[in-house]
Amino acid sequence: MEKRGSGILLHITSLPSPYGIGDLGPDAYRFVDFLAETHQSFWQILPLTRTCPAYGNSPYSSFSALAGNPLLISPRRMAKEGFIQESDIVDHPSFSATRVDYKAVAEYKEKIFTIAYKRIRDRLADHHDFRRFCNENGHWLDDYSLFISIKQHLKGIEWGKWPEELRDKKEEAVREWTEKLSDNILKEKFLQYIFFNQWYALKNYCDSKGIQIFGDIPIYVNYDSSDVWANPAIFRLDEEKKPAFVAGVPPDYFSSTGQLWGHPVYNWDVLKETRYAWWINRIEHNLRLFHLFRLDHFRGFVGYWEVHASEKTAINGKWVTAPAEDFFTTLLKHFPDIFIIAEDLGVITPDVKEIMERFGFPGMKVLLFAFGEDLPTNPYAPHNHIKNCVVYTGTHDNNTIKGWFRKETGPEDKKRISEYIGRDVTENTIHREIIRLAMMSVADMVIIPMQDILGLGEKYRMNLPASSTGNWEWRLTPEQLSPRVIKELKAMTRIYGRGG
Repeated sequence: MEKRGSGILLHITSLPSPYGIGDLGPDAYRFVDFLAETHQSFWQILPLTRTCPAYGNSPYSSFSALAGNPLLISPRRMAKEGFIQESDIVDHPSFSATRVDYKAVAEYKEKIFTIAYKRIRDRLADHHDFRRFCNENGHWLDDYSLFISIKQHLKGIEWGKWPEELRDKKEEAVREWTEKLSDNILKEKFLQYIFFNQWYALKNYCDSKGIQIFGDIPIYVNYDSSDVWANPAIFRLDEEKKPAFVAGVPPDYFSSTGQLWGHPVYNWDVLKETRYAWWINRIEHNLRLFHLFRLDHFRGFVGYWEVHASEKTAINGKWVTAPAEDFFTTLLKHFPDIFIIAEDLGVITPDVKEIMERFGFPGMKVLLFAFGEDLPTNPYAPHNHIKNCVVYTGTHDNNTIKGWFRKETGPEDKKRISEYIGRDVTENTIHREIIRLAMMSVADMVIIPMQDILGLGEKYRMNLPASSTGNWEWRLTPEQLSPRVIKELKAMTRIYGRGG
């Protein structure tokens, strides 16, 4: 980084909007104005990929590593761009302003998308911008739109259970089903065109305001995705195209059986032979979307926990080495100016630290992890920070500061926190104190979840790992961006030298 900076973590779904979910419409632009007014440098978001109710609407579980989430399309911008009429969106359901109801949102937006598609369908063949988008993105868009269309036609069953000729992507079957489902395929391509048009317009606005978008790339992809269906050789699958091995993490202090994620692991030997072509395409795509990004589960690029697909827990897995040095060297040859943040939370071994240091990738320091009995030597404690790192008060997977202080700290923890800060802290002051610690850190970059800026409690957290309901639903309301919030954030950003 060239200078100190700070930013806010707020996913697109959490933005205000009249249509039940945050989107790429006017309120996204207002949030960029808020970031600029408070002298922030970064807007961190979660993955933009298509979500699914079967996976709890998690942005980390998608049918495609590259396709955008149609639920984030703004009806207002569609009307402004002439794809629908204002009268089509005047009467919309009465959605909650504070939580996302994904089922209700999906039903409403599908009606809007259908209206728009029917209006323009016959003109798409001569639509220059749409045709150019399809040509430029054909390397993933063709597979994705066919994959989604087949899934919808076959009532959602995963691709490993499709008819064998389709499962194995035989040329004749692909041709036959492409023709059979041509109308649905065209609609899916149209929705991706709309999504990316709206996204790039928002990104251009961020550029004009000096705000950098900080994205997030999960290391693994879902088995039931167009990525695995179209590229089976780069994953460790068996003869029936089912996962032979899956990813997870071994037993640790938090779980006696480890975590079994179920994602197919990569066949790094095949990836290496292709000079990581699939990953190069994925990174290139994301570099068009974001100014910088985080690689989730970074340690998996150095060594990963592999578990046989027949196992019920992660206990009987094993560590497998990945070609990290060759992979990142190849990546940097393609993208010399790339800025990657390594998600290095949890138990990180020396070989992972060595790769991070060799390539200069900053890691993460989460302040909520800093105040245990090992406080003097804890790497997350502010006095142990280094310049080349990103300091967080918490992440999307953590409790809020206030919720953590109220629910997850005992008397001794609270005493340590007060001693460290130098004065007594309470539930009502703890969020400001922790944010101040982050801002005054020597670290070049600070990211603060919006819930912490607002001092919200535990029921407003974004995600509770290992729980399957109620996640990814929190939404910001316009009145929460009050003059007091703006004044406080602007002052703290300036006083600690992080302003633009």
